[in-house]
Amino acid sequence: MAEFRLPPNSRIRTGVTHKAPAGAREVRTFRIYRFDPSSGENPRLDTFELDTADCGPMVLDALIRIKGSIDASLTFRRSCREGICGSCAMNIDGLNRLACTTSMHDLGAQIRIYPLPHMPVVKDLVPELSQFYAQYASIKPWLQTHTPAPPDSERLQSKEDQEKIDRPAACILCACCSTACPSYWWNSDRYLGPAALLAAYRWIIDSRDEASGERLDALEDPFKLYRCHTIMNCTDVCPKDLNPAKAIAEIKKMLVQRQS
Repeated sequence: MAEFRLPPNSRIRTGVTHKAPAGAREVRTFRIYRFDPSSGENPRLDTFELDTADCGPMVLDALIRIKGSIDASLTFRRSCREGICGSCAMNIDGLNRLACTTSMHDLGAQIRIYPLPHMPVVKDLVPELSQFYAQYASIKPWLQTHTPAPPDSERLQSKEDQEKIDRPAACILCACCSTACPSYWWNSDRYLGPAALLAAYRWIIDSRDEASGERLDALEDPFKLYRCHTIMNCTDVCPKDLNPAKAIAEIKKMLVQRQS
């Protein structure tokens, strides 16, 4: 798996160091990106030496402990703590991951934590995701039909057809994949990115949906779809083991087959 290192930035200054208390048994060092745009100050890296002996095993557990007992101003998103909501996506030791499913025991004694790369930062580890969600909304992620629903039942599909959408529908919109994609870094204003395209694929292949042609028409664009160069970073970092790169390739194949 490739490691995504943030480019060196001389403007990131050394911040505060919080030493572990005397008698600490299992000390891990966390170097955490801190940035408050409203302060007018440059970003900094704060160092926290944390005794993890009586802390939960996940990186999110450590962040919650740091915020609760060392620095209440540390800002990050979190919700379910079960790898379902995608809120706590961040760059941990150079890889985009969910903090709630990343075990500290799989990392070294020093752990670097940054926000998702190449995104505007709201504060500290919180990226600005408005454009990401707008791109997701642009693919119309809901069932579109032209014929009326059966009067006495739901719109049904076979078990085989349901299994086709089972994995693509498991996306939690954490943005790990899109923010690991170099094409998205440089063309995020026009390239939809792996997450939105995976969602588009999920609806294109849904046997109940009757707008696959319109969906493909909307994606046939030099930037929306074809900025993907199959680097595979998106698939490497997906915390749900999904394959956005394959979904994008399948959409391209459908467009070629439609023209032949």
